[in-house]
Amino acid sequence: MRIARFTTGDDPRYAVVDGDDLEVLSGDPLYTPLNPTGQRVPLESARLLAPIIPRSKIVGIGRNYAAHAAELGNEVPERPIVFLKPNTSVIGPDDPIVLPSYSRDVHHEAELAVVISRLCKDVPPERAKDVILGYTAANDVTARDVQKEDATWTRGKSFDTSCPLGPFLVMDLDISDLRVQARVDGDLRQDGSTAQMIYSVPDLIAYVSSIFTLLPGDVILTGTPAGVGPIEEGQRVEVEVEGIGVLGNPVVRR
Repeated sequence: MRIARFTTGDDPRYAVVDGDDLEVLSGDPLYTPLNPTGQRVPLESARLLAPIIPRSKIVGIGRNYAAHAAELGNEVPERPIVFLKPNTSVIGPDDPIVLPSYSRDVHHEAELAVVISRLCKDVPPERAKDVILGYTAANDVTARDVQKEDATWTRGKSFDTSCPLGPFLVMDLDISDLRVQARVDGDLRQDGSTAQMIYSVPDLIAYVSSIFTLLPGDVILTGTPAGVGPIEEGQRVEVEVEGIGVLGNPVVRR
């Protein structure tokens, strides 16, 4: 099942994607059961928004694909590398990625994102499925030069518009071997699979929830495959995760 968050010029609403239509829901599926209102909106007449705006946090995972760690000259980490992005970094499909003024080397990073369904702490891997609402595609946009310069990754990873999410939230998805791709102006840059992850989604949820409490709507970015590279003003970057869809964003500098 695919869930969309959308607008037709009014307040954001949620809907189940049914072919070329959106079947409008009565509330937020994060907090209420899926209750269709009977109203249908043509998908082509709706503007898709980020399927989730975390109330609390986005949790990033660094170097979770061995080939990506190697391409940047890094070793595979002994444990997951965890960083945070604020919810102000989130944008949706077709929203512009605004390059930060302090960077001249901003990269795309295509990723599978996991959305948490409920408050949880110290979740064992075998219970991870119980706290997952669904999955979406993400672009962990990174100011690479700043990431290398600073002791922490905050400036490099957390600027406004650095976390496109979308196009849909997908429930009940088998994520064991999903293709994860990134294209820039149609040119294929990244082409990997979730099967290449060093740490699995259940292991990541267990590790992250051992550090801090996860809240409903929190998003975990699961790492990026090899092939990251620069994006420039005027380009369009697309992230595609198999079973979820294509998340496209123009790149601008202001």
